Amino acid sequence: MRQTTSSSAVSLLFGAAVMVGATLAAATLTAARAATDDAEICMQASGGVATAACTRAIEAGTHEGRELAKLYYYRAFEYGAKGDNDRAIADDDEAIRIDPDYAIAFYGRGNAWSSKGDNDRAIADYSEAVRLDPSDGDYYNNRGIARQIKGDYDLAIADYNEAIRLDPKDPAYYDNRGNSWHLKGDSDRAIADYSEAIRLNPKDACAFYNRGSAWDDKGDNDRAIADLNEAIRIDPNYAAAFNNRGNAWSSKGDNERAIADYDQAIRIAPDYASAFHNRGVAWNRKGDSLRAIADYSEAIRLDPKDAIAYFGRGNAWSRKGDYDRAIDDFNAAIGLEPNDPDFYLNRGIARKAKGDYLHAIADLSKVIRLRLSAAN
Repeated sequence: MRQTTSSSAVSLLFGAAVMVGATLAAATLTAARAATDDAEICMQASGGVATAACTRAIEAGTHEGRELAKLYYYRAFEYGAKGDNDRAIADDDEAIRIDPDYAIAFYGRGNAWSSKGDNDRAIADYSEAVRLDPSDGDYYNNRGIARQIKGDYDLAIADYNEAIRLDPKDPAYYDNRGNSWHLKGDSDRAIADYSEAIRLNPKDACAFYNRGSAWDDKGDNDRAIADLNEAIRIDPNYAAAFNNRGNAWSSKGDNERAIADYDQAIRIAPDYASAFHNRGVAWNRKGDSLRAIADYSEAIRLDPKDAIAYFGRGNAWSRKGDYDRAIDDFNAAIGLEPNDPDFYLNRGIARKAKGDYLHAIADLSKVIRLRLSAAN
């Protein structure tokens, strides 16, 4: 309210003071509106625009409590989307410090821990999110994924069951539960879940891919190929679908089609070690040892712990009569997986071919011991 006085000098002073006050009020109001606008942009935009808006809104100092926690959470989300999980965790930490009952901040931090491969911390955060808000299916779903990665398939399935109970129309929950059934070796239940995911979302290439893999495990190569065809139709750059369809063709004895699919997988993903490995197998079956060796070598370069690739290359060297290189590869395979009797068997055969009967007998004796142990 404007104040008046009989002194013109004082009046001017108060007038000046009122004007300064009005200017400050307008500036504060402008800053508040700007902060409000930034908060809206922070929560509605994405990428660098959202991150910058979140930062401005946080630094404006006009938000507190849950509203401030939200700004940290949304900025954490943007950091996570860029793969900057450490910053995401730091911002979620701050959101939780400001508002310890903010469930989604625990969920967001759990996602960041999961992306860093720390599934124990991820599970702890998802569990806290579930405790604070047991009505959100995503919290159960993501905890299920973390448990699945740890090999706790029954606990994962229990989480997916709850997610489905809360939202029976989310196809991802069925797809993920199907993965746990598949990993438990129950292909029939996996197929049932993948089929429901497909019914709910017929454009999900991943669900067709997963069901195709389950059909392949059951030995139904034709159904596997049909599902993988659909996955590729939906996503023509789905390298894993080409790779797995190649495996199905290989199982049917059609090495030409298998190689064509592995070619496509490698074209899309030039660092796809499994595709090189599998193409090496197909070349081996066609009797082309040189091409098989080249593919196995690339698979080993990309994945030096692939014992089967060393074994396959060793077999290719044996067929070419290069038993020294074959034995070197069998040695490498045994070093990685010392309990596979086939590695010793083929090394023993290579040693016998070199005339090294003493070591060949030792390898064959090892084969007998391993197989007897496995039988018991």
